[in-house]
Amino acid sequence: MPADADVLARALASADPLTWVLTGDSITHGVVHTQGARTYAEHLHAIVRGELGRVDDAVIDTAISGWRVVQLLEQFDRRVATWNPQIVTLMIGTNDCSDAGVFPVITPEEFGSSVAEFVRRVRGIGAIPVLLTPPVIDVANAPERARIAAFAQAIRDVAATEETVLVDQFARFTELGNGRVPWGLLNDPFHPNAAGHEALALELATVLGLDPEGSRVLPKLRAGVAAARLD
Repeated sequence: MPADADVLARALASADPLTWVLTGDSITHGVVHTQGARTYAEHLHAIVRGELGRVDDAVIDTAISGWRVVQLLEQFDRRVATWNPQIVTLMIGTNDCSDAGVFPVITPEEFGSSVAEFVRRVRGIGAIPVLLTPPVIDVANAPERARIAAFAQAIRDVAATEETVLVDQFARFTELGNGRVPWGLLNDPFHPNAAGHEALALELATVLGLDPEGSRVLPKLRAGVAAARLD
């Protein structure tokens, strides 16, 4: 288990308030594709500040639709450091893996180097980095993103090398789709829908050990994901 997991557990056991920054691309940004339902960032907010009673915590979503890790590095101060966080989550890669558009095509290794730099910067401001792989996509209908599995693996490799907490959403969505595209969790070829965000939130809460006694949120998330798997 990464040492960061112990540090995170101690932070959550303390009454000291925490600032959480969640950043990444459109999946974390969460606009449009949940069609008005909560995003995974909003579910985390409900669990942390509501059910865990950590009312002095702040949960801040600084993700921007369409962004790649290089843009997050360029605006690290605004997206991360300015908030003086104790916990920083990063889900990225769905745009980085694309071989279409105006951005230069990069290799998984180049992507991994940038993610590792992001981790080092997070630690440099005294925060705990948490890496999330992006969820599975419908490659047949988004062929420009066919390399996403390799980019998810690059995040796993960085997490192993840097000994960060890893939330493997790619593996979880693969499992939820029984090895195929989890249609019921997607709003389009690569954006999760409301149920998809429930799945993202549930996996994040599970890995971080967020399990409020008598929770009403977690059973709802489980039921939403279970129903979506039938679609």
